[in-house]
Amino acid sequence: MSHDVRIRPISPGDWDGIVALEAGAYTALGLSEERDALESRVRASPATCFALDAEQGAVGHALAGYVLALPYPEHGYPDLTRAEEPTTAASPHRGDRNLHLHDLVIDERLRGRGLARTLLRHLLATARSEGYERISLIAVNGSDTFWGANGFAPHEGVAPEEGYGPGAVYMSRAVPDVPDAPAVPDVPPVPGQDEVS
Repeated sequence: MSHDVRIRPISPGDWDGIVALEAGAYTALGLSEERDALESRVRASPATCFALDAEQGAVGHALAGYVLALPYPEHGYPDLTRAEEPTTAASPHRGDRNLHLHDLVIDERLRGRGLARTLLRHLLATARSEGYERISLIAVNGSDTFWGANGFAPHEGVAPEEGYGPGAVYMSRAVPDVPDAPAVPDVPPVPGQDEVS
């Protein structure tokens, strides 16, 4: 990881910034969530949710993005209109080993620098260490191209609910089973497609 980027657990002081990034990415698409819902995703699985800080000139390191991922059975995913219930998400220790990448957003001013891939590599490594075997997501707003380039494949016959917008695609990929496996292909970033809900 570059010295000018840090990935760390989400802290209470991050929420104003996370809400602003999420709103900037999704409000125009009609996909923005309430703060309570976002916070509930982190409470459901704090070990698989992260903030990304990047060097931003005179301000130094500042919040540049985040990823929210939580355990869900394969083909399951959060309801954008509701907060997580304590029993909604499955545990990988209860037999289901799928981690759902619910949201990954990079500050629009910093997109095209590979920061989304940096977060994804970190999440895949965490998923492996936590015992997950697959990662799923719902690609929105045409981002399936970005996710396809990063090892995710669509699931035929799995149609996300209308709340995820037209053209939403359910996708998943295997978690590499060894630390040295290529988690994410080294391909150029696709500008403007560093986010998923």
